[in-house]
Amino acid sequence: MFIRSLANVLVTMDRSVNARSAGVLVLSLLILLLTGCARSPVLLESTKASLTPQTELTDVPFYAQTEYQCGPATLAMVLNHEGVDVGLDELIPQVFLPGRDGSVQPEMLATVRRYERLAIPIRGTMDALLTHLEAGDPVVVMQNLALPAFPMWHYAVAIGFDLPNETLVLRSGEIERHTLSFSRFDATWARSERWGFVVSEPGSLPEGVTARNALEAISAYEEQHGTEKALSSWQAFVERFPQNPMGQFALGNALYADQQASASLSAFKSATELDPTMGAAWLNLAILQYQQERIDDARASLERAAALEGEWQPRARQLLESL
Repeated sequence: MFIRSLANVLVTMDRSVNARSAGVLVLSLLILLLTGCARSPVLLESTKASLTPQTELTDVPFYAQTEYQCGPATLAMVLNHEGVDVGLDELIPQVFLPGRDGSVQPEMLATVRRYERLAIPIRGTMDALLTHLEAGDPVVVMQNLALPAFPMWHYAVAIGFDLPNETLVLRSGEIERHTLSFSRFDATWARSERWGFVVSEPGSLPEGVTARNALEAISAYEEQHGTEKALSSWQAFVERFPQNPMGQFALGNALYADQQASASLSAFKSATELDPTMGAAWLNLAILQYQQERIDDARASLERAAALEGEWQPRARQLLESL
């Protein structure tokens, strides 16, 4: 059978820059020196109209960051906020890379998944960041607190904002409530290509995440924990993005692994309707139709799969000949 995990279909982006914490005095001086001419990021008028004036997630715990441990500290904050009972000391050996004096993004995301939570990158805009905060989701952000040629990478947790005063509130370094103007923050965030992520329980998707980022996050979770454990997340994805053919395809795989053949068939059928060029979905649909003794339907689906170039094509032709 061709049915397989979506993790083999998606290609995830892998950045390998490490982050380190900075002393409070040095951090503040660098921000003042390097962002003095920064402009305030332009928020969409629709964002300004929809946001509340002030939001602050005061229930996000605080872990002071010692040297080079900003990565584990930020993970402890967001994981604790999501109900995971884990301490900073437990996270340090999982995330901190001594040879790099910090933590790299893949290890950060993989550690979140290790504790059975989804790590979903956000859109790299201030609009998206503030929208996530208003929805109640703290955001791990990555900043470069120095010049691009001599980076000083740093992780922090955004927990709130003051829209009239254009300030952001962060858990950062040794400061529990660090405030920065939108312009100063965005100047340092932009140097990491505005990288950030939110954490959620499987089976739920934070408001504002994109379909692509959610696909990659659930696919990575599935690869680590198995297709059946990812089922609730694929169901949530299809509910949020019903017109996404890859989501329907992934849901079909998960339903099949959960021995829900009829529901799986329906998901594959939806995938082929949304994207008639998805040969893998046609092949999986044909296999399930054949198992249900719907021979004519299976033949028609195999003909569609066999006519489309891809790794599914030889298998589709072989099954078609056997019919």
